Amino acid sequence: MVSADTTKNASPAPAPAATDWDALRTAQRARLQRMSEQAFAGGGKDRIEKQHKQGKLTARERIDILLDPGSFVEVDRLRTHRCLDFGMEKSHPAGDGMITGYGQVDGRHVFVYAQDFTVFGGSMSEVAAQKICKIYAMAMKVGAPVIGLCDSGGARIQEGVASLAGYADIFCANTLASGVIPQLSVIMGPCAGGAVYSPALTDFICMVKDTSYMFLTGPDVIKQVTHEDVTMEQLGGAMTHSAKSGVAHFAVDDDTRAITTMRELLSFIPSNNSEEPPMRPLNDDPERKDDALKTMIPSNPNRPYDVREVIKAIVDDRHFFEVQPHFAGNIVVGFTRMMGQSVGIVANQPQVMAGAIDIDASDKAARFVRFCDSFNIPLLTLVDVPGFLPGTQQELGGVIRHGAKLLYAYAEATVPKMTVILRKAYGGAYCVMAPKHLRTDVNFALPTAEIAVMGAAGAVAIVMRDDLNKASDKDAKMKELVADYADKFQNPYKAAELGYIDEVIVPEDMRPRLCQALTLLRNKRDELPPKKHGNMPL
Repeated sequence: MVSADTTKNASPAPAPAATDWDALRTAQRARLQRMSEQAFAGGGKDRIEKQHKQGKLTARERIDILLDPGSFVEVDRLRTHRCLDFGMEKSHPAGDGMITGYGQVDGRHVFVYAQDFTVFGGSMSEVAAQKICKIYAMAMKVGAPVIGLCDSGGARIQEGVASLAGYADIFCANTLASGVIPQLSVIMGPCAGGAVYSPALTDFICMVKDTSYMFLTGPDVIKQVTHEDVTMEQLGGAMTHSAKSGVAHFAVDDDTRAITTMRELLSFIPSNNSEEPPMRPLNDDPERKDDALKTMIPSNPNRPYDVREVIKAIVDDRHFFEVQPHFAGNIVVGFTRMMGQSVGIVANQPQVMAGAIDIDASDKAARFVRFCDSFNIPLLTLVDVPGFLPGTQQELGGVIRHGAKLLYAYAEATVPKMTVILRKAYGGAYCVMAPKHLRTDVNFALPTAEIAVMGAAGAVAIVMRDDLNKASDKDAKMKELVADYADKFQNPYKAAELGYIDEVIVPEDMRPRLCQALTLLRNKRDELPPKKHGNMPL
């Protein structure tokens, strides 16, 4: 039994050692430094060198070119995956192969995500998807564009359905952001399987020639299933999707050009659907008259010309930023400026198929019109169209349904709309190309305009068939009747009499009159009937 005296004489317990707070702070900073260095190092020197040898920049190099110097703020740099299968527990690189954050382009905020191919092949993980969805949520809150720099081997197989769920979450974010904030995708490497649907849901896709690919199933699977031999480039290369499928809007030579193309594109569009497009200083006289326009459009309706030359003659600084230049060449779409204001242009191209509208042209123009309407960009339509392209291939391919998309897009659009009929405007194609009847605000026509149900020869062959059959000299009678029909109906004046054309103007007056109209319509307000959404003929 211990006595009270013994307790009193016991040695006191040693005092706890004083915490060295300075040393702890130093250790914490060192740890953060190590983790940040790991994130910046990506997959390591060897993999970065391999990326460069393939003609590709790294994810961080791409971001540096895209954003204004010093403006990038990274989000979730230290996030790592939590997969413990297939040896994944041995490697937890900071960032998990996905770089996300925000910065500025020409002083305007944008959000960006970049897949790092040097880390796990840029594969999509649960964490990577969460990082993308986080910046989408932030972008929606502040109203800023999202730019995706895609370079990925696909879903991270080791994570199974969690990776697929991540893709679906991204697709949902893409869809909800559509029409609210601009979404741009730059394909700078492989993009296969389900991964292709995120870029497909965005507004514009730019691909790099020879290094980027998009497809649902690769050449090996196609060989096994259909016995077709096809290369990666033929199946899903930049020119395949820019010229044939229409999936991509731009095809460029290298990563740097892809990024500068996106920077220029951003200069034409607002940050969100509540803002107006950015204005630029006006360095070109709104009253400028280009005498070359007097002869640029041939009076002979069968002679082709390049409508892009007409566009350049009437816009600010003669600069036109064409969208999808390699796809559906019979219609031209793109951005320009008039009075310093962004304008979207849709124009029939007489150099290709005489400007006739087909399935691809309908889809190309309809999508562009809807984008401009979503983001408050006025529309200018230049019309020279002989009709819809005839043929069984077009009819069986659903040209009726596809053509209706363009009609629907124009009728639905509430932005300022201006139309100039340059030459031909025949039949149903007249009805589709932004006439007064589709709520277009200002409609002009040139003296060379031919607004009719069809060409004079075709109309005479139907309407005057009996007179032709009775004529002793059918050829002479045909010429006489064609000339008479053209004089009465194949001109802009009948449409002007009926109020379908506001004014017939001479070609050199196009720029001054369009600039006046654009100024008038700057504060235009128009609304659609209340509805959840329309049922576009997809």
